[in-house]
Amino acid sequence: MSRTAMILVLLVVILGGGAAVLLLTQNQSPQPQPDQPIAAQEPQFTPIPPVEFVEIVIALQELPRGIVIPEDGVGLRPWPKESLPINSIDSVRDVVGRIARTDIVRESPVLSTQLVDNISQIASAGSDAAAVLPNGLVAVAMPIDRLTNVAHAPMSGDTVDIIISFLFVDVDDQFQTRLPNKITLTVLKQDGTLEFQSGIEGRIEPSGDFPFPIVVGPSEIQRPRLVTQRTIQNALVIHVGTFPPDGDFLNRRPTPPPPPTYDPARGGPTPLPTPTFTPLPPKDIITLAMEPQEAVALVWAIESRLPITLALRSARDRNAPPTSTNAVSLEYMITEYRVPQPAALPYSLEPAIRSIRRLILSDEVTLSTQDR
Repeated sequence: MSRTAMILVLLVVILGGGAAVLLLTQNQSPQPQPDQPIAAQEPQFTPIPPVEFVEIVIALQELPRGIVIPEDGVGLRPWPKESLPINSIDSVRDVVGRIARTDIVRESPVLSTQLVDNISQIASAGSDAAAVLPNGLVAVAMPIDRLTNVAHAPMSGDTVDIIISFLFVDVDDQFQTRLPNKITLTVLKQDGTLEFQSGIEGRIEPSGDFPFPIVVGPSEIQRPRLVTQRTIQNALVIHVGTFPPDGDFLNRRPTPPPPPTYDPARGGPTPLPTPTFTPLPPKDIITLAMEPQEAVALVWAIESRLPITLALRSARDRNAPPTSTNAVSLEYMITEYRVPQPAALPYSLEPAIRSIRRLILSDEVTLSTQDR
């Protein structure tokens, strides 16, 4: 076979194979596509409200007591609005050139109570308590213990609410003495004189069984009725415990130890004596800052010897608006918490339960024998 014939045969074979492949491809049914994967649903998260910031003046360096605040010593920094310090400053111009009344730590807010305009204002006269007291507020001290002071958790700068309990009794509106009144019976004698019978307590009530009225008297002294309510809110804690004699409760003036003296016999300085530590007085009093009218109410409660309890507030609630609470009494406890009155059963426990456990017996509010 000639070369030309072989080339023609190869071309025919190639073209035939291509046509066959094309026909097979067109006749094949389309393969089903696998299911498209369903995009996984992203979990839904509750958006967190953004934290609102405000710019306040902070110390860019250590500012010791008595220094004139330099321009490069302070600056503006964002601060969470919900924890904004009391007496903070929002303008650098109100700080530069003034005098630091106390040591101001670096990166801490600069407060208006820490600044003075004259060096004489940081002399020994005056107390730290008056310097840190916010404008328009007054300070009042009250006694505390572990139970009434949240286990001594509050510290200077915290805020507390004041809860007061009241014991109510019925009194005669004229005598202002506890009811029932004593009744003295009188008898008109034949000679026209009055005879006074011995006084008894109670009230006169008619009786269908006797021709004369009877006197119904109490079996015991009148029981007081307890009511508890939150009164003063957001009181600022100035100090816990007794103030030092010099008024420096911020510990700004530490007493340095005496310098060692040279001892020729030892060939060196005389060793310092072992320091003695004075035990701290108990924290049985707290000083609070509040509005003047609130201070009057607190003093009245203290003078009335009412039980007073402090409730510690969150640092984030310092600027929160006042809220109201319901006064709590026996009726409130029974109604709010659905306390049923136990039924009188034909059996009981032995020994009889006549009292319940109390937290602190020495702090019970009782009626003295003189009131009976």
